[in-house]
Amino acid sequence: MKPTMMTYIHEEHATLARILDNYPNAIPAIEDNSEWLLLATGSSVNAAVSAKYYIESLSDVRVTIAEPFHYQHFEKHNPAVGTVIAVSQSGESTSTLHALAALKTQFPVKTIGLSSKPQSELARTADTFVLLDIGEERVGYVTKGYVATILTLMLMGLRHAKTVNAIDAAREQQELNLLRQAVDAIPAIIDTTESFFARWQADLIASPRFTSIGYGPALGVCMEMATKFTETVRVPSQGIEMEVFMHGPYFEINPQHRLFFLDVPSVARERLTLLRQYEQRHTQYVYTVTPTASDDPHTLSLNVNIPETMLPLVMIVPFQILAHHIAEGKGNNLPQRIFTDFGVAVKSKTKPGDYA
Repeated sequence: MKPTMMTYIHEEHATLARILDNYPNAIPAIEDNSEWLLLATGSSVNAAVSAKYYIESLSDVRVTIAEPFHYQHFEKHNPAVGTVIAVSQSGESTSTLHALAALKTQFPVKTIGLSSKPQSELARTADTFVLLDIGEERVGYVTKGYVATILTLMLMGLRHAKTVNAIDAAREQQELNLLRQAVDAIPAIIDTTESFFARWQADLIASPRFTSIGYGPALGVCMEMATKFTETVRVPSQGIEMEVFMHGPYFEINPQHRLFFLDVPSVARERLTLLRQYEQRHTQYVYTVTPTASDDPHTLSLNVNIPETMLPLVMIVPFQILAHHIAEGKGNNLPQRIFTDFGVAVKSKTKPGDYA
């Protein structure tokens, strides 16, 4: 039987647990404590945004994330950047490869390539290669590789912090324990999401439009929700930061619009609550995803007690499952690959058939 998105979602727990087991051996000790530049496209950008705030919370390092084509051709390079990390699950994204090669030629930077393929062009181009240890993911709509990218980047930040003595061994172990707690919650999150979908599947499948709204580290989750829903459900979908939504996009809300609020205990929670209450007056299809407990049937509770900066690692899992189930409910044949010549035709991939 051919694998599906759900095949790899069910493998996420074991895959992430293995990555944690291999720490710190598989993670480079980065000594640069100034500015890191992360180059990525597609889901890799979303994963980078999801990991950024955790990395920055551990040391003095500052992380900038950029789309490689735009950065290479239009941005002015920041001379404070000492480390460039290029992320591509396939290792064959041409814009990432070209930008990385150009930066290596023009500036005194150390380059790191993160990919699931040791024989990829990215692995050959970067000074240091970091394996995205996921085995094979043969479905184009990446799920297991996505969460593995987040965790691997987080662990790079953790080892860096220990290397530069920003944290001690006790704090490092505490962080590892919390990450393990997050990873071990995934099977229960899958079960909870299945129940949530069973309750609301008719309303979700009938939706002509989806929007997810969040803030802080959860922004990466919103971005990946939009990517996955657009790829699979194939109706207009957006993931948007709360303040951005409140300054214009809220005008488009109508009674048929489905909204997901990412309700995270944080500085912006009161404003998100007020916004959600307002939108409930204009559409009945308002749902919430939160790490805390709730009796509200429209709320998907993950029941995890981990820091806000770690939450993107698990908050994306429900959206991966919902993307698959809603797409199937709409009759989209996800195993049937489409536009397989797209990457080569528009020169975004070095090999045909690569999605990530």
